[in-house]
Amino acid sequence: MPKRAPIIFAVALPASVVFIALLSPLTARELLAQSAAELSQVKKLYVAPVGGGAGARELHASLVKQLRKAGHFQIVETPAQADGVIKGTGQLWITGYISVNPRASKSSRQSVYGGFLSVEVRGKGNEVLWSYLVTPNRFSGGNVADDLAGNLTKQLIAAQGGRKSPGLSIESSDGLDAATLHGAGATLPAPLYLKWFESFSEKHPSIQIQYDGVGSEEGLRLLTEEKVDFAGSDVLDTTSQPPFLRVPTVLGGVVPIYKVKNVGSNLRFTPEMLAGIYLGKIKKWNDPLIGASNNGIALPDADIVVIHRSDGSGTTYTWSDFLSKISTDWKSTVGTAMTLTWPVGSGAEHNEGVAALVQKTPNSIGYVELVYAIQHQLSFGSVRNASGEFIHASLESLALAARDAAVPSSQLPTSITNAAGKGAYPIATFTWLLVPPQVDDPAKKAALLALLHWLLADGQKECSALGYAPLPRDLAERVLNSLRAR
Repeated sequence: MPKRAPIIFAVALPASVVFIALLSPLTARELLAQSAAELSQVKKLYVAPVGGGAGARELHASLVKQLRKAGHFQIVETPAQADGVIKGTGQLWITGYISVNPRASKSSRQSVYGGFLSVEVRGKGNEVLWSYLVTPNRFSGGNVADDLAGNLTKQLIAAQGGRKSPGLSIESSDGLDAATLHGAGATLPAPLYLKWFESFSEKHPSIQIQYDGVGSEEGLRLLTEEKVDFAGSDVLDTTSQPPFLRVPTVLGGVVPIYKVKNVGSNLRFTPEMLAGIYLGKIKKWNDPLIGASNNGIALPDADIVVIHRSDGSGTTYTWSDFLSKISTDWKSTVGTAMTLTWPVGSGAEHNEGVAALVQKTPNSIGYVELVYAIQHQLSFGSVRNASGEFIHASLESLALAARDAAVPSSQLPTSITNAAGKGAYPIATFTWLLVPPQVDDPAKKAALLALLHWLLADGQKECSALGYAPLPRDLAERVLNSLRAR
């Protein structure tokens, strides 16, 4: 392969610029306010039928009801009458049952619901103005559709009335020459990347983008060997050679998933519990350490089946980074890496493989990205954070994890797992795109630059519908400014 000539991707971005997200506090309102300038113009809403599986019609009816009850928007009957259109998908399902009395009859138990409601608000030109995803509150009994629709309505109103600020602008990328880009790497952001790249190609039909979710380790190898044009990575390591440009994209979370009969998505995990299970020291679901945090849940006298990733994975890196922080035993015997020598358990490739294996294996536990747990209707538990709270992964709790990981601007940030602060989800991470420092194909160079500009601006409005928290505004602006100078 011919030697690549240096061009504009030889970007000397200082670490303080690339990781500026960790420098200033981030509130839920600021998280939602990225698109407020555009969303603030929406006064009349049309709510399109909700797609998806069971419960979709109920979710649509409840969302219309909740929006009308709030009185913040005028709900109209046709898209032609609207300033904005809500489009979304959703599903509802029963994950198990709970009772305050383990000896109570089945008829007196309360159903525990799983489900989600994911929406986008689109403008008159079909552009995405805002997106969000909600899951049920921790103890969602009764009408779970109202719970989801009510939460979504609150988030939409908060975004529409949020801090007004100019939207991020990007330079025109009209007239791009035809190019095909091929990326590979992290599975954690793969669902979002596939959606992003499809949206970008719709705007720029001459650009085709393929992404293979093969894991962070494999993606880095392929990029190093110049077999792909860019890579996805969830790993903080910056020692790779050549030193790739690292562009932050979104925040994601890793959640503990499980399949235990009659146990829903309300199971609570302490950090010590997760470390003990994955070290092979906690072997039974009815272990007293598990029961102590889960009063009222009838846990079986059954062996815990441990499932983990078998491929080199940024998801594993994030999971093991968290366990290394909370367990000296884990840190000294297993450590933090994309590929581990596991003390116990069976391996499966990629998030899909772990999710599928947990789904078909009774009494199992695994870990996947938040979106995979939702998509596969898997129960995922809350995790106790550094402040002592049991936190269920959500967009807000992911953003709060970044808020409380501030470091001086002259230093590289540490990871954001086990972040201090009220409300922070403890197994959260930034994810990045890695771009080579030199590219010799002018069409690919222009396409890559246009793609990076787009995902740091318009693309951020699409990520929340899939369960990813957008970048803090300061980070997106600073990286965009650096790219504009190239």
